[in-house]
Amino acid sequence: MNQLQNLLYDLLIKTKHVEHAALLNIKEKSVVASTKGFHMQPHQAEILLDAFKNTVGIRKDGIYFLGKFYKCIRADNYSIYAKKENQGFVAVKTVNCILVATYAEGMYPSVCVEAVEKFGDYIKEMESKRR
Repeated sequence: MNQLQNLLYDLLIKTKHVEHAALLNIKEKSVVASTKGFHMQPHQAEILLDAFKNTVGIRKDGIYFLGKFYKCIRADNYSIYAKKENQGFVAVKTVNCILVATYAEGMYPSVCVEAVEKFGDYIKEMESKRR
């Protein structure tokens, strides 16, 4: 496991309210790190990138992601929350990447959101130190 995979595991999966997670590079539209069993294709990364460009549209129409249609709960320039019945995903955008995490039935979406947002804040802080 690389350092980013370790962070995904330690900061998200260990909460027991995140099923899978991945970190996407915006510029390259590629997966930089992901948790075991979470395989995102480049076109799925593009779906998220497009969603952040069209937050009004996905709030109104929902979003098709990872083979499922989700109702959008929140969408702005920095965060997208979406759900389908008792499961969903959270995506947080920084300058260079998108952090995405899923939750499954029996997991608390609020804990997933909090963990992903905190990790996103950490990434934003690291990016600002590099500038």
